[in-house]
Amino acid sequence: MEERNEIVTSGRKPRVVVTGPESVGKTVIAMQLSDYFDGLYVEEFARTYVEGLGRPYIFEDVVAIARKQLSKRAEMKLKTDQCIFFDTDLIVTKLWFDLVYNNCPKWLEDEVEEPFMDLYLLCYPDLPWVEDPVRENGGERRFFLFEKYKEELEKNGFSYYIVRGSGEERFESAMEGIRMNFDLQAK
Repeated sequence: MEERNEIVTSGRKPRVVVTGPESVGKTVIAMQLSDYFDGLYVEEFARTYVEGLGRPYIFEDVVAIARKQLSKRAEMKLKTDQCIFFDTDLIVTKLWFDLVYNNCPKWLEDEVEEPFMDLYLLCYPDLPWVEDPVRENGGERRFFLFEKYKEELEKNGFSYYIVRGSGEERFESAMEGIRMNFDLQAK
C-alpha cells in the first residue's frame, strides 16, 4: 500500500458505499478502506439478520432490514468527523424488493432517491463465486444484478466508480475511485 492519505472535503467527511452483487468482495473493500482512512465501517445488516432467522426470509423481514438500514443511516448522518464506509445500502434492499417480490414500498423508493452518500463503489463480478447459506444469486445472475445496480445509480444521478480486479489490484481500483472523486492529502 502507498503512504497513508486523508480525504479532504469542505465540511463533513465523505460517506462511501461499497455495493454490488453477491460474492464480489464488498465487505473486504469496505473494511480495507475504513482501516486505511481511519474511518467508520458500517457492516451489512441484512446478512446478520437473515442468518439469524432460522427460516426462509419473507417480505416483512426485508421491511425490517430496510428500517434498520434507515436507522443506521440516520445515526451516521450525525457523524461528520470521520469518513464512513458502508457495506451495502438501501439500493440493494430496493432491488431485493423489486426482484424477489416485484413490490417495493414507496417510502423506501423515496429514501433511496434522497442523496445521502457521496460515492458508490460498484464492485464488478470478476471474483470467483463463493457459495454460502445466505447467498442466492450466483453465476450469470451476478452480471444481471450488476447492471441493475448500475442502472439504479445512474437513474438517481449518484456518483459511482466501478471496482475491478482481485486482491491488491481490487483495493487499488477502489482507491482510484476515491482519488477521482475526492481530494487526498498526505497525513
